[in-house]
Amino acid sequence: MTAELRVDLDAFAENLRAVRRAVAPAEHMLVVKDDAYGHGLGTIVQRAWAEGVRWFGAFDVRTGSAVRTRLGVAPRVFVWIVASAAEAQEAVDADLDVGVGDAVLLEDLAAVDGVARVHLKIDTGLHRNGVRPEEWPVVVARAAELERAGRIEVVGVWSHIAEASHEEDDAARAVFETAWDQARAAGLRPRLRHLAASAAGFARDEFRYDLVRIGAFAYGIRPAGGPGESELGIHPISALVTRVVRVSTDTVTVGTGSLDGLPSSLAGHLEAGTSAGASLVRAIRLEESDLDAWPGAAIGDEVRMLGAGAPFSATDAAETVGTIGEEIAVRIAPTVARVVR
Repeated sequence: MTAELRVDLDAFAENLRAVRRAVAPAEHMLVVKDDAYGHGLGTIVQRAWAEGVRWFGAFDVRTGSAVRTRLGVAPRVFVWIVASAAEAQEAVDADLDVGVGDAVLLEDLAAVDGVARVHLKIDTGLHRNGVRPEEWPVVVARAAELERAGRIEVVGVWSHIAEASHEEDDAARAVFETAWDQARAAGLRPRLRHLAASAAGFARDEFRYDLVRIGAFAYGIRPAGGPGESELGIHPISALVTRVVRVSTDTVTVGTGSLDGLPSSLAGHLEAGTSAGASLVRAIRLEESDLDAWPGAAIGDEVRMLGAGAPFSATDAAETVGTIGEEIAVRIAPTVARVVR
């Protein structure tokens, strides 16, 4: 295997600036789940911090703790998957903000040593681990009781939305607004509201509130079926690059295949970037792929399979096989070297 994923941190910084402009005056929470969408957590969060990002969305406690270790005590790190009472204690020990979407986790956090910073999650209709609206009044009343007892600090209310249509999202926002009012009526005084991710955060200012959780756009991954990168003002920050290992009359073979993360279903659709222009990828095997030959091809030549400088972005590839750009990005195997430039 000869592949490497080249990560351009300057392009990443440009995207962060585009995100900041788009979501202002809300603050950008950079989502860094799945090893920063496969780009390498450590270098990504270090550059993001240098560029002024102060909130990180880390998905799980392990990732959140890794961000804390890398950046120290200054940033706020939000996690929303806490699988056990032991993980609840780990989250508080690492000074993480915790998204709470059920009564059991609320009690787990109230029982830890230390005071947990809590963001209560209302289910606005997506059914992705949030408190159901009919159960919300009981949960916020209990949270207020625990806060008065000094066991937790409720700093936020949040949720996910489908970002599938304006009508669905408007209905979700109405549920969110009601939940906020009910939380305050219960005696809570959270300072932060966050509802939108990339698409709604860019397109609809009424969804931005105080924080906007944006991951994909920061890495230059546009939405499948949505506006293009140029329209959004973002650029892919990485390229999957490989080299030619064999040349024949009709075929050029490169040392990259499905073990590196290229879906075999892209064969016959994906075009790679070569010194002579685009070349169709005819076959994707485990460790190698065959491309249409081009004039002057030679062993050792560089070929861009996906991403910056290639004919296909992650989302272009995703649309070809019926998925989303994020999935293509995170499929790039950890055995592929990340080369930061």
